[in-house]
Amino acid sequence: MVMEEGGQRDRGRGTPATAGGDGRQIFKELGDQNLDAICLSTYRTACKLRFIQRRCNLHLVDIYNVIEAVRDAGLNAVELHAGISVIRLENLVSSLFNQLSKRLPTTHTINARESTVLLVEFLLAAIDSEPDSRLTVFSVKAMLSTLCGGKLIDKLRYVFSQVSDSSGVLVQSKFDGFLREALKLPTAVHEGPSFGYTHTLARSCFPQQKRVMLNMFLDVIADPPQCLVWLPLMHRMANVEHVHHPVTCSYCRGNGMTGFRYRCLRCRGYQLCQDCFWRGNASGSHSSQHQMKEHSSWKSPATKLGRALSRTLGCVSSREPPHPIYPEEPERTLNLANIVPTRPLENTSEAMLLSSSAPESSKSLAAAQRMNEEHALIAAYVNRLQSSPSSVDSPSRQDEEHKLIARYTSRLAETDSSGVIPNRSINFDVNKQKRELIAQLECKNREILAEIKCLRAQHDAACQASPEKGTTNPTLLAELRLLRQRKDELEQRMSSLQESRRELMVQLEGLMKLLKDEEQRQAAQAAGSSHASPSRPSPSTVRSVGAASPPVHMYPPQDSLAGVGGDVQEAFAQGPRRNLRNDLLVAADSITNTVSSLVKELHSDDVREEEERLLNGKDRAG
Repeated sequence: MVMEEGGQRDRGRGTPATAGGDGRQIFKELGDQNLDAICLSTYRTACKLRFIQRRCNLHLVDIYNVIEAVRDAGLNAVELHAGISVIRLENLVSSLFNQLSKRLPTTHTINARESTVLLVEFLLAAIDSEPDSRLTVFSVKAMLSTLCGGKLIDKLRYVFSQVSDSSGVLVQSKFDGFLREALKLPTAVHEGPSFGYTHTLARSCFPQQKRVMLNMFLDVIADPPQCLVWLPLMHRMANVEHVHHPVTCSYCRGNGMTGFRYRCLRCRGYQLCQDCFWRGNASGSHSSQHQMKEHSSWKSPATKLGRALSRTLGCVSSREPPHPIYPEEPERTLNLANIVPTRPLENTSEAMLLSSSAPESSKSLAAAQRMNEEHALIAAYVNRLQSSPSSVDSPSRQDEEHKLIARYTSRLAETDSSGVIPNRSINFDVNKQKRELIAQLECKNREILAEIKCLRAQHDAACQASPEKGTTNPTLLAELRLLRQRKDELEQRMSSLQESRRELMVQLEGLMKLLKDEEQRQAAQAAGSSHASPSRPSPSTVRSVGAASPPVHMYPPQDSLAGVGGDVQEAFAQGPRRNLRNDLLVAADSITNTVSSLVKELHSDDVREEEERLLNGKDRAG
């Protein structure tokens, strides 16, 4: 049972549906959408019902799914005005969404229970929106066919089949009942003042026609009356939900529009998105009273020009009719008594084969029907003989038997002369070949499935055996632990070497700073001496003075170079002056190369030790 309260309510009349928690939920969610801000009642009603349709996942169900669910529930053989209980309605809606969840792909799933609860509560709320109303088979069919998705033309054909007689003529009383039930949906979403039911609506839809056939009914609904104008609009809204228009809205300045696009016929270049137009927004010289044109697709200027030229040159055919032209008289159902077998079919392939063996001509159908009648007579006679064995030798029984044999013989002679028996034998031979082919294919399919199952079992066994084999060898586990420990030691040594290298780089930076300061000091002394002497000394004199100056002021003490590489010591050694910055960079590069070579040697020794241990471990494992 879908809802706990379902078994306690019998819907001859019941409590209002909005009293339930889920009923309040769907109407609360509808109120959160702020759809009452839409000024136009037609768009407001269509938006509300479209939200109900999407929230209950009815947009994924077409009219054929509804027909199938109604037949499965056994409501197609029940009188239209017969009342049904809430439990039966719940079972119908539950089967509808369960079948839907089976058809949907795995990437798109729905909550069938939640959808069932919400839809049942909304339908009950729609029934209770009108006083003195009750839940009937016709109300369920009308509401589900109106709210479901799919093509509008298919839904209208189903509605006409429910409101017409056997000759295909609309019955005004039935159509009036459909309007009464269908208009409960707008009333349930508080749009009754605009689209409520009145007793004159059915006559206003077809004021002059006495006999309304299917095509006339579809023509009127294609250009709907005022009471049903929201129904085709709801379908058009569903078709344009993902249509994008690369145009900027003239009011909200949104970059691009989705859905409908509205263009003013008076203000040049003034276009509004659907949200702004529905809420009556306007800016500049534009007014909400101006006439607007609705666009449901985007066409580039080149496409418009091409269509205009084609229309001018007569290359485009005239406007197609809004719907196909259907025959006025309803199609008669075929007598399938000779096709449907007397026993239940085990699979669908057998049903297809039996249906393919049916005669196609009316003559063969009549002959097959006569043969079925004869078979029925024989079966009835045999049953009577079995029920009364004492009358086997009676004269009346012999006369009846003779008459039955003579009648059956004459029928066989007629069928033999008409050529039905050879056709049936050919059909049976064809069916036999098809059955043999299907049996061979099914055998091959079973073999393939067995091979797939075997391969899957082998793969699972191999996947399970490999980790067990690795975990049961203690020698390999010990080697792995030693390797991890050695790896940690090498990483620690590497980090210590990197730290010492950073310290050396810091010391080199300090030496570079001292050299830079000394160079600046010497440059300042040279500038001061040049200002003091009237004549500029020669370069040889400067070099001699620089050589005669005490070395303590030019270079750092020799004791501070202890432990530094030869390149650094050479940079600070006595002798002719060199480029100290380049010498320091060379010394830093040599230290870096020495450290990296040391690290590589250590790493190579560790790699060799690891390889030897792995080889020893494999030998011991072997």
